[in-house]
Parts: sequence; C-alpha cells; structure tokens
Amino acid sequence: MDIEKLKKIVGEDNLRDDVAELYIYGSDASVHQTDKAQVVVKPQNTKHVQEVMKYANENMIPVTARGIGSGTSGHAVPIDGGIVLDLKDMDKIIEISPENIICKVEPGVVNDELNRQLQPYGFFFAPTPASGKVCTIGGMIANNASGIRSVKYGATRDSLLGMKVVLANGDLVEFGSNTRVDAAGFQLARLMVGSEGMLGIVVEATLKLTPLPKLRCLAISKFNKLEEAGKTISDVMSSGATPSMLELMDDIAIQSVNKAFNLGLPDVEAVIIFEADGMIEATVDGEIERIIKICEKNNGFGFEMSYDAKRRAEIYEGRKKLFSALSRYREGYVCADLADDMAVPNSQMAATAHAIHEIAKKNNVIMTAYGHCGSGVIHTKILLNPSKKEQWDDARKAVEELYDFVDSVGGITSGEHGIALSKAPSWKKSRMDIIPITREVKKAFDPNNILNPHKLMDAPDDWVTATELRYRVKE
Repeated sequence: MDIEKLKKIVGEDNLRDDVAELYIYGSDASVHQTDKAQVVVKPQNTKHVQEVMKYANENMIPVTARGIGSGTSGHAVPIDGGIVLDLKDMDKIIEISPENIICKVEPGVVNDELNRQLQPYGFFFAPTPASGKVCTIGGMIANNASGIRSVKYGATRDSLLGMKVVLANGDLVEFGSNTRVDAAGFQLARLMVGSEGMLGIVVEATLKLTPLPKLRCLAISKFNKLEEAGKTISDVMSSGATPSMLELMDDIAIQSVNKAFNLGLPDVEAVIIFEADGMIEATVDGEIERIIKICEKNNGFGFEMSYDAKRRAEIYEGRKKLFSALSRYREGYVCADLADDMAVPNSQMAATAHAIHEIAKKNNVIMTAYGHCGSGVIHTKILLNPSKKEQWDDARKAVEELYDFVDSVGGITSGEHGIALSKAPSWKKSRMDIIPITREVKKAFDPNNILNPHKLMDAPDDWVTATELRYRVKE
C-alpha cells in the first residue's frame, strides 16, 4: 500500500498508521477485534472519499467505512485489513429547509446533535437509537437504525429521501430525491439503507423531518408474569392504538439496573414503559387511557404517568441505563452483544420472551428480554463469564437455538442492528433463498469486492472464530 499516495489525497494530518491507532480501529462495540488494519484515513470532503476509493479499487485494497464504531455486530471490524475509512470529520449539516421539511447532512453528523439543531425549527429526525449521543447518520443509514420511537415513526429508511454515494470505483452518484414521493425507477436510496457499507460510501443524506409534538406523556405498568406483559404488547398494537414508545423490561433487566444504580424498580417479572405524543392533550390522554385499559385486562397494575419532562426522565431511567447495568448482574460476568435485536410478529412477543429464558437456562447462560417491542424488536443480551471457553460454546448454542425459534415464528434475524459478523451464520441459515441475489447485487455495485468484504452473506460460518474475541479466554 502506498501510504504517501494516501497522504497526498487527504493530508498527512488525516492519516494514521501507528500501532496504537490501528489497535483502536481494530474493533467496534461488538465482541470482535482484529489486528489486520493497515491504515486509518480520515477524509474531510467528498473529493477525498472519491480519490481514496479510486486508489483502493485500482489496487484491490479492502476499505471498511466507519462512523463512531458503536455497531454491535462487527460491521466496522476490518477483518480483511486494508483501509479503515473514518468518516467522523465529515460532520456538516449542509442545509435545513423547514419549508420543504427536509435537511441535508454529511455522514459524520451525530444524531442527537442534529436534533438539537432542528429543535428551533420545530422538527426532529424521528429515529431515536439508544446510542443517539454518539452514533452518526452514516452509521444509522448503514444499519437502518431505529430505536425507542420506531413503533410510531419507523426506522431510518422511513425518514430518508435521497443521498449522494461514492461507489467502489470512486464515481459519485445520486439516489432518491428531495420529495416525499418518488416513482422514478428503482429505489436505490432505500437499497443503500441497511447495506452495511458493502455497496458504497454515503457522503450526503437528504432526510425527511417530522414535526416535534407539543406534548409527550410517559407511563409505566407492572406485571407479575412476563407472558402477560408480552400479551399486552400484542393487544396494544392490534387495538389501533398509536403509542410513540412501547418498551419491555424483564426481571433480569430490572434487577440489573437496581443493583447497578439503586433505582428501586419494582420486584416483578416485567414492566412496560409506554408513551403517547401529539399536539392536543385530550388526544394524548385518550391514547394513554386506552393502553392502560389493555394493561389492566392482562393484569397490569401499579400505573404511573406524567407529562413532566423531569418525571418522564426518572420513569425511563432504568430502561435508559439498562445496557451499562447488565454487566453488573453477576460478578465475573459480562454483557455480550450476540443475539441482540431479533424482530418477531407482535403476536409472538410473549412466546419469544419465554423462549429466551428457556434457551438460556438450557445452555447455562443468562439472557434478558427487553426492547422496542411495539415495533416487534425484542432485545436480548447474553451474560457469560468471558474467560471460560465453554461459556462461549454455550453462547454459540444458545444463539443458534434462539434464532431457530425466531425463524420458526416468522421473525427475522435483525430488526435494527444489522448482520455483519455476529449474526451472519443464523441469517444465512434462514435466508438461503436470497443469498445468490444478494451476491449479484454486491457484484453490480462493487465488482472487485473491496467494500467491507466478508460480512453478511460472505461472513465466516462461525462468529466465535470469525475474528479474535475482545476478551482473554482461558483454554
């Protein structure tokens, strides 16, 4: 690789190849890491991206695009080495157009910062991922991120209108439009969403804005049985109610946040946190009352609700802090992102929550059930002792069994975090029919297979040995 050539393209200050820097860029928020990256390149503009891709394509050098590295499945782990393309410095909000209800941004713009800039205009970018403080728009597009309000507002794909993309050969193309409807040929902008950096590099995105609701009311209901909470979620969604949030936490989640943060959450098998938003109080009240009645029908109790922003934050605090709390559940255990964001039909929510616990018990690991259950996404994290090889073997079995169950009830492998490395074996097992088509699409966009190679359909068949693990495992 010609390092001097790359320095001429992006400038010496925007290239890193020292050992410490490469080590950092060898992993993301997943369990995977590698030492194969050769150089980190930080483009400052679209022209830089074009020239880097042109050079990489001509020389058959792998390129792994990266935002903040908050992905949980190994998307940004450069398992084939080559160039890590760090897009964080391309962080300009190019245009906010209230009259057209759109904005245009570069890929390095952080989600929460964008919403801070949009607030004075009375709009927001609807996807609300838990990592909103750090995750970038480019990464959200790559994974079709959603979050807590996806039940009402959808995922990133539902709020994206168009984009500019640098292809593998360095060509700059424009997909989509500036309009909310578009019947002008193939919907290539939508194809790019969820493509995990394997088809092109997004350098500008045109986003649909959503009016900020004047009112938000948050409420909580307690359940003595997890299955009753799961049934409630199905009943709420089939009732015609339109909650702007519908979240589940099981007893392991509750115990974890109580232990870590002493929040004093109730000693029950599950809680549901739900929200309604809108412009008129009577409408919001009506939605909350309708959901409470459904909770009561399924033996929900201990209701609390509030419009006050401070109190809403207090009610939601346990859910917000859950991810960091899970590793405190048991001494010597860590929280591993493995089978972490499957999606199932709403009618299968209760059965899936039950299956998570049964599969965990059978395989000697701990698993929790929680998530954006109103939109069908049920999260689970596997808690294990990372130093024991047999625990990783147990986790491998649990992941396979859980995804077999999800597939059997008509669910999908990932609802919002993507496939990459960790979920690839289960995804390939369930979607053998579309893998040849997926490979042909990849070939059409990237004939030399340099963009994030060996992920998704071409990932290794064993996620445990796909890369080194970010944990010291005793044989």
